[in-house]
Amino acid sequence: MGEGLGLHKMMKPSSSIYFENAASLVRCSLRECHHKIEKGMKMEAVFEETNEPEPRRLNATKIEVPGFMNEVGKGMKIGMVNMDEFDISEWKTRGETIPIYFERVSKYFKWEDLFPEWIDEEEENDSPTCPEIPMPDFRRYDNMDVIVAKLPCKYPEEGWRREVFRLQVHLIVANLAVKKGKRDWNWRTKVVFWSKCRPMLELFRCDDLVRQEGENWWYYQPEIARLEQKVSLPVGSCKLSLPLWGQGVDEVYDLSKIKMATKTAKREAYVTVLHSSEAYVCGAITLAQSLLKTGTKRDLVLLIDNSISIPKREALASAGWKIRIIKRIRNPRAEKHTYNEFNYSKFRLWQLADYDKIIFIDADIIVLRNLDLLFHFPQMSATGNDIWIFNSGIMVIEPSNCTFRLLMSQRKEIVSYNGGDQGFLNEVYVWWHRLPRRVNFLKNFWSNTSLEASVKNHLFGADPPKVYAIHYLGLKPWACYREYDCNWDIGDQRVYASDVAHERWWKLHDSMDKKLQKFCGLTTRRRIELDWDRKKAREKGLPDEHWRINITDPRRIHLMDKNMR
Repeated sequence: MGEGLGLHKMMKPSSSIYFENAASLVRCSLRECHHKIEKGMKMEAVFEETNEPEPRRLNATKIEVPGFMNEVGKGMKIGMVNMDEFDISEWKTRGETIPIYFERVSKYFKWEDLFPEWIDEEEENDSPTCPEIPMPDFRRYDNMDVIVAKLPCKYPEEGWRREVFRLQVHLIVANLAVKKGKRDWNWRTKVVFWSKCRPMLELFRCDDLVRQEGENWWYYQPEIARLEQKVSLPVGSCKLSLPLWGQGVDEVYDLSKIKMATKTAKREAYVTVLHSSEAYVCGAITLAQSLLKTGTKRDLVLLIDNSISIPKREALASAGWKIRIIKRIRNPRAEKHTYNEFNYSKFRLWQLADYDKIIFIDADIIVLRNLDLLFHFPQMSATGNDIWIFNSGIMVIEPSNCTFRLLMSQRKEIVSYNGGDQGFLNEVYVWWHRLPRRVNFLKNFWSNTSLEASVKNHLFGADPPKVYAIHYLGLKPWACYREYDCNWDIGDQRVYASDVAHERWWKLHDSMDKKLQKFCGLTTRRRIELDWDRKKAREKGLPDEHWRINITDPRRIHLMDKNMR
């Protein structure tokens, strides 16, 4: 990696170790921490001793025992989390109640500390770090039959899902279940929540909910193996969940164990979705071909609606997709005939319950390196987008009909920040795991510096590939002439322009069967639009002068809408 472009530090070691346990973090309350908030600076914390809470007040609210506890039985050891301010005397008739002591996170501890917009993945300046979420001293507790917790709930206050204290209680309960929960024959333990807000879907799955009683009681029996994996990941996206480098060294991280765990093809698949238009058919064909070139043995599944014609369906199947017909889902907040009117159709991914895990990939992406190792990671794993948002272009998803019904039931309630599925899913899955940006490398140049362009274009063109996938933001390669990236011709699209990435896509296109290539042609309308944009770019005298390039692309003459009549 010594190409002289500073690439020896690109994707340099993250200090994140996959099995670093969240519970083993230094116990720091951060109660009175005064941390620096400047971008890229570490949080400076004041470390304090953990103190046991003050005795419960005499006038505390009595917490009654829910009816489903009759099935759980008596004579149990009951761990009580965040219940110190309540009267739990009635629970003592069920067995021994064990208060779990922990330090509450500081009021200065904000969500963006755990989910920063950007982290130094390459460690050019510093190692990515996460502030510590205080955990109990698990060594002082014996095994427990059931864990009961009072969950914070500030609904309907804005941002209530992104409360660090709420996450802290969830993580404490999850760690207790993994470390101290008594497991039955199928490795499940009993967890009970008291809250008017639904527990976090990210940790306590819809499928593990045994019963809900009234508005406040939730009874779960989580699969310990799944929960154990999730609590062993970093506590936020402030560290990479997939380390590519060894800790503290310049050697590539040993991925052999992860690769061995995913080598045998299981009930897993790569999936994309096409609906409402045939504009992305070419992209989906190219995506399938790129996946097959990586040597994956997983199924390739394509969800389409009736807008895709029979000839296009046959071409998509020839490219490698297993076709499934869906009924599209309307976004109730979208206006008619807008781009996002039916983009909630992506929720159909969760109905693929015949698969244990899927990797969703947008149809404007090509894959350059084998992505099977992502099947090792849980839902929701993705790359960062901006602020605390993940990019939904590539996501690790665990299908579930129960989760699908839950997503559907919240369509009207949840407000998407961008009006689309990405904004919606980021309100459902606020606790997510950061994959390296090279897994879903966005084709953009936000700062427009020559250094950024040099580094990114090197990565786009590197052979053998250094990025796993390229995400073609802006105008798509198949919607441009072959000669250059047509994003150059439009002012507000120029941040997406890269001739190197454009050439990379066309190289893959040219390796496909000619029968598939014909579905990547231009229509009469698109040719008119391209020529108009070139004309306007010439009139403006855009300095890159791509508008001067002589167009020899045969698709300009042999138009798709004329040839396929």
